[in-house]
Amino acid sequence: MLIAVTVYGKDRRGIIYAISNALAEMNVNIVDIEQRVLHGIFLMYVIADCSKTDLSFGEIRDRLIEVGGNVGVNVHVSKFEREECGNKNLYVITVLGRDRVGIVRDISKILLDHGVNIESTSLIARDKLISIEFVADIGETNPERLKKSLKKAVESVNLDIVIQPYHEFEREKRLIVFDMDSTLVDAEIIDEIAKYAGVEEEVKKITEKAMRGEMDFKTALIERVRLLKGLPVEVLEKIYRNIKLTEGAKELIQALKKAGYKVAVVSGGFTYFTDRLKEELGLDYAFGNELEIEDGKLTGRIKGRIIDAEEKARIIEEIAKKEGIIQGIVSHFSMMALKEKTQIFLKKIENDIAILEKEITQWENRKKELLIQEKKLLEEISALKNESITLQNFLKKYLLISYFHRVWLILFTSCLLFISNKDGEYSLA
Repeated sequence: MLIAVTVYGKDRRGIIYAISNALAEMNVNIVDIEQRVLHGIFLMYVIADCSKTDLSFGEIRDRLIEVGGNVGVNVHVSKFEREECGNKNLYVITVLGRDRVGIVRDISKILLDHGVNIESTSLIARDKLISIEFVADIGETNPERLKKSLKKAVESVNLDIVIQPYHEFEREKRLIVFDMDSTLVDAEIIDEIAKYAGVEEEVKKITEKAMRGEMDFKTALIERVRLLKGLPVEVLEKIYRNIKLTEGAKELIQALKKAGYKVAVVSGGFTYFTDRLKEELGLDYAFGNELEIEDGKLTGRIKGRIIDAEEKARIIEEIAKKEGIIQGIVSHFSMMALKEKTQIFLKKIENDIAILEKEITQWENRKKELLIQEKKLLEEISALKNESITLQNFLKKYLLISYFHRVWLILFTSCLLFISNKDGEYSLA
């Protein structure tokens, strides 16, 4: 007979010894165990074999509950039957992003919808940033098809994902690559420099052009840096002292390094800042664009290669080769910032479209009103025409009657004159 033992409560020394000692005294053998402490809460799960003990299930349960009470933890014991299961196809799924309510629910729902069974979950959350690691059985699902589908689904909720076979995860080193602007630091550094140089609006206009696809990144960067010509290098130091790290960035990097990750920053920003971040955060690698400086001032030029998306990919590949890390175990944590920027830009476009649609609707409504007014006016004109025709007909009849009346009057007068002539001669005199 197998039993499942769940132990939980406030952490303190001696809990594992007390439970394991009680099992040993009852001649119950532990066959599997997992234990953790989460925020001061002790958690332990034990599978034990009772085939060699003379005690009943009830006696074992009561003894474990009693021992748990003595050390201040709750103990739950139930009978357990091992289910035969086939070979598992285990993969490690790592998710990175900004922490928010419902993130575990969203990811677990996506995995459920793809027929993936989660076997274990570990999470590192530091203020605004989060890293979640799932060990999951994908069954007979095609791994490559699943990877593409999961990436698309996870990225749709603004998260980054890395999927790798469990056996590679266990033996291989892992690399996480961060961007700098709006990822490790809570600012766009080139915008901060532009403020001091008095060219903030000009730089923003170039950035917006690049975001709309009207200008490639290299050209946009060269144009923006040109505007910084003559700025004293002391300003860069002042900016670095004032910028804030993204909440939780330092703690997350420390936790990742403890977990065995190599951590790098590869940025389209500037080495003046990436090098200092490397030193401050204890990063393994730092790459950025180098601002050319002469006589203590910026020349408005970039020195050496320009790091754009393609160059970032090459640098990541170089680091991976140097560290002996396969590409499947490289997570690039820069897309989050890009997605957020893109969403802001798209939101602006959506707002502009909404305003235009509202104006179009107003104009269409006004057009309808004008058409109605035009119709009424035409009806009034038609009515006036009809009245005019009626008046004309009346006048014609009046003139005709008047004419006949005059003729009759003349004839009548002539007759009277004729009758009044004494000589009996016709005269009009």
